[in-house]
Amino acid sequence: MNWLYGSFVPKEVPLEALTPAQRWKLYTRMTYTTYGIYIKTGFFTLRDQIANSPPEWGQTAAGFGKRLGTRQAQFVIQNSLTALGDAAVGWELRYDRCRCDGFWPRTWHSIARNFVTYDRTEKNLRPQLMPYAAAFGAAVAAGAWQPNNPNLLVKGYQGAVTQAGVGIGINWLAEFAPEIKRVLRRNKDKAVNKP
Repeated sequence: MNWLYGSFVPKEVPLEALTPAQRWKLYTRMTYTTYGIYIKTGFFTLRDQIANSPPEWGQTAAGFGKRLGTRQAQFVIQNSLTALGDAAVGWELRYDRCRCDGFWPRTWHSIARNFVTYDRTEKNLRPQLMPYAAAFGAAVAAGAWQPNNPNLLVKGYQGAVTQAGVGIGINWLAEFAPEIKRVLRRNKDKAVNKP
């Protein structure tokens, strides 16, 4: 399980297809019990609050609450559709850490894996369709209950485009999580041991 959001397969662990029970466990963790879904919801809610989007909700506590509920529902719908779609076709839901070395090859891998995934054989790559279709559908659903009925196709498009950037960022964090943890731990140890 990724320390922030979703899951990854460490480079030393063979990539094996998930069982239905493992898929369900992964879905519940990435949708309800890891920090990432709530950090993502909070970040997007704060952005919406600062931008006063939609303006009809105002920049009040009640407006913040509506934005928070909307974003949380959107991301739960998105994760649900992604997990359901990948399960239906037997595609990989997890990020597999690069079995390569070097900053740029690993960065390239984290970008590429946002656009391709493995099928049920864990050997053949397929287009990473489910997260984008799910992001589109979830953004349309969330837009449907916003005031003044925004253009739902535009909302869906924005959701899918945002998935590209957020997906790459999450993959990159998963790719470099061990190094990030090591640096954070080293800095914490230095701060604790300072006289």
